[in-house]
Amino acid sequence: QVKLVESGGGSARSGGSLTLSCIGSGYAYSSSCMGWFRQAPGKEREAVAVASSDGSTNYADSVKGRFTISQESAKNTVYLQMNDLKPEDTAMYYCAVVSSFCRGISWSRSKAYDYWGQGTQVTVSS
Repeated sequence: QVKLVESGGGSARSGGSLTLSCIGSGYAYSSSCMGWFRQAPGKEREAVAVASSDGSTNYADSVKGRFTISQESAKNTVYLQMNDLKPEDTAMYYCAVVSSFCRGISWSRSKAYDYWGQGTQVTVSS
């Protein structure tokens, strides 16, 4: 049974930092695309950043230069270091994974991913 567990969410002030972690279990993919989406109330789920087991990464324009994704593929683990947080970063953050390199899918589309975590809330105040 595939399971993704996120942690590290919480509250921060504008300009602050948080680090999210996602640990996957129950699978062993030879190639994978694993990363983060977020969904704010009343808005659609959007891609934040993903990391491929081939070493590549992709970021949404809104977080480039502020967020950094890293991974430990062998441990099915991905991290999201979030710096210079803004109130508009407030959302539920979800971890997702699919058995493919990120370059083989439309990485920013939520439907491209097979498994999802339950989410961790990030709240940024001004």
